[in-house]
Amino acid sequence: QVQLVESGGGLVQAGGSLRLSCAASGLAFSSYGMAWFRQAPGKEREFVAAIARSGGNTYYADSVKGRFTITRDNAKNTGYLQASSLKPEDTAVYYCAAGLAATSRAGLYDYWGQGTQVTVSS
Repeated sequence: QVQLVESGGGLVQAGGSLRLSCAASGLAFSSYGMAWFRQAPGKEREFVAAIARSGGNTYYADSVKGRFTITRDNAKNTGYLQASSLKPEDTAVYYCAAGLAATSRAGLYDYWGQGTQVTVSS
């Protein structure tokens, strides 16, 4: 059974940082691209960042470029999202996803976590 479990969310002041983790089990993690998406109340789920299987290529939404960094440790079957210079508009539930390609298209991911809440206060 494939599981993706996010952790690291919480409440932080604007300008602060959080490190989100996504622990994967039940799949050959190094064979999958990984991504982070987020969904704010009343809004559609949106792409945040993606990383290729080897970690060599990364992709970011314009809204987080320069502030967020996606990485992965295939030996630990874990992906990460370092979120810095956080803004109130970054408040959302953050989801990690795994799929055969690293892409911004949510429909191409096969597995999803349950999400972790990030709240940024002004």
